[in-house]
Amino acid sequence: MPDISGFSAGVSIVVFSPAKLNLFLAITGRRADGFHDLVSVAAPVGFGDTLKIEPVAEGFSLRCDEPALEIDETNLVLRAARAFAKASGWTGGANFTLEKRIPMGAGLGGGSSNAAAVLLGMNRLAGHPLDAARLEELAAQLGSDCVLFLRDGPVVMRGRGECVEPLPPAAAARLRGRRVLIFKPSFSISTVWAYRQLAAGAPASYLPAAEAEARLAAWLAGDSTAEALLLNTMEPPAFTKYLALPVLLDVLRARFGLAPRMSGSGSACFALLAEDAAIGEITACIREHWGRDVFVVETRFA
Repeated sequence: MPDISGFSAGVSIVVFSPAKLNLFLAITGRRADGFHDLVSVAAPVGFGDTLKIEPVAEGFSLRCDEPALEIDETNLVLRAARAFAKASGWTGGANFTLEKRIPMGAGLGGGSSNAAAVLLGMNRLAGHPLDAARLEELAAQLGSDCVLFLRDGPVVMRGRGECVEPLPPAAAARLRGRRVLIFKPSFSISTVWAYRQLAAGAPASYLPAAEAEARLAAWLAGDSTAEALLLNTMEPPAFTKYLALPVLLDVLRARFGLAPRMSGSGSACFALLAEDAAIGEITACIREHWGRDVFVVETRFA
């Protein structure tokens, strides 16, 4: 069983914890267990958090440079650490230091990504006692989005998000390396609130599973660009309350010919960029509408 007794003092590893974007997100209905079923294409990007893991004799602790982040036992980093220890027989502890760059309440999967980074990092430190399937089981127990971060590249998600398979190579090639601009207003959107709004508007707020699968299958079978895939059925409730989102996205479409969308339950949005696109004017437009403190980052799909 894994034991840190063999580690020398000061041994640590650093794990990259990427953000994700939902290019295609169809919420198809509510399940008996209260969760929602979905069909989604999600992809990690080259922007994210950094997690340092230092094995210690006992106990788990978390430090973070983002003061707004709760670092108590409810944090997914510590929950993932305890889940790994229980599943693997890890007998020691670990100190975690999280450099937080992914904004919270954005729909970018920051917390889920951090949990996956813990599982991957601790498994590496312990000599890989858990195989990929067991790690995915643990990730699914921690959160619906966690499993996708254990995969290297774009995926198709089903169920409540825990049923994950890689995007076919030809389709993934249409996404990998694409330039993308991510931007988030100063406000966040509660995921719980967003799903409650969908449930309140049911059944009209859901896209039937057969229709969602048909739309995805058509894109997979063709050779259309990533822009043709874009869909998010969580936009209507968010846009109804947070008017700043649709107003800016409409401006970006009209002024720059972009196809911007919201990611996940929001509030972060994104726009795919051509290789020769100059983002200065686009960024200026975003700040004009959402203020100087808006979060903006350019990155690429992994």
